[in-house]
Amino acid sequence: MTRSRPVPPSPLPQREGVDAVRLRLPADGTWDTVRDHLVDRLAPPAEVIDGMLRDGAFVTADGTPVRPDTSYTPGLWLWFHRDLPPEVPVPFPLDVVYRDAHIVVVDKPHFLATTPRGSHVTETALARLRRDLNLPDIGAAHRLDRLTAGLVLFTVRPAERGAYQTLFAEKRIHKEYEAVAPYDKELTLPRTVRSRIEKERGVIAAREVPGEPNAESRVELVEHRAGLGRYRLLPRTGRTHQLRVHMSTLGVPIVGDPVYPVVAGPVPDGDFRRPLQLLARVLEFTDPVTGRAHRFVSGRTLEAWPAPPGTTGTGQ
Repeated sequence: MTRSRPVPPSPLPQREGVDAVRLRLPADGTWDTVRDHLVDRLAPPAEVIDGMLRDGAFVTADGTPVRPDTSYTPGLWLWFHRDLPPEVPVPFPLDVVYRDAHIVVVDKPHFLATTPRGSHVTETALARLRRDLNLPDIGAAHRLDRLTAGLVLFTVRPAERGAYQTLFAEKRIHKEYEAVAPYDKELTLPRTVRSRIEKERGVIAAREVPGEPNAESRVELVEHRAGLGRYRLLPRTGRTHQLRVHMSTLGVPIVGDPVYPVVAGPVPDGDFRRPLQLLARVLEFTDPVTGRAHRFVSGRTLEAWPAPPGTTGTGQ
């Protein structure tokens, strides 16, 4: 058996907290030059690729710029930075709750994506932390939806990331969410909801389908007033949009949800008027590297359920 060679480290520094794009030339390529392959396979038109080559934008593993006439070499690694379109700034703070040599725990606001995805690249928690904390190797151990606020765990050292991700995969981390949704006196709570949830790539909404359950959530009513309830949600699994789907299935969709039960479309960038009333309130786990017992609690409040007088919260 032939062992695959490890991926070389990027010769290009990050820009605005964003890694350079990495690509590898196919082993069975028949192009005469690297330029021919790039024009054939990348989205920008030929004149843009030619300009990038003249500017030395594409480099090999040792940082050598690729020239317009560089011969095609199967298996060659290349790096380059994409031009990033302007993004609407998310005008809410990303609060660092805890930091040591191994992890960073943040209290994420609504509307800020956890990691780069789609049109959200520089305006993400990951890019902000890399810039603000000067930690270029920091990575997310898990992810919250862009519309969900609350606690997110990041790892400082890439070699340790797998140990923390395993906490989530093996359900050795306790997570509590808080949500505001309609109150239904006919709904018997607490209860555990189990169903099979599938999410198709490119489709906004996840859906429940027949089959073996792959999603489990415990739903508890904490208190209610004026037709609304404050709920504690305890996900046993981590399917995409799981809590939002299960609350909608129970007939009490989360306040501010633009997808469940009816898809109203994605929330436009820059529209911060109606945050989803869902908050990752608690993260509790034993650190797999240090052995330390951690319990973190979000300091944020949900605007549909203001904090009692005399207490503080961080709003969005």
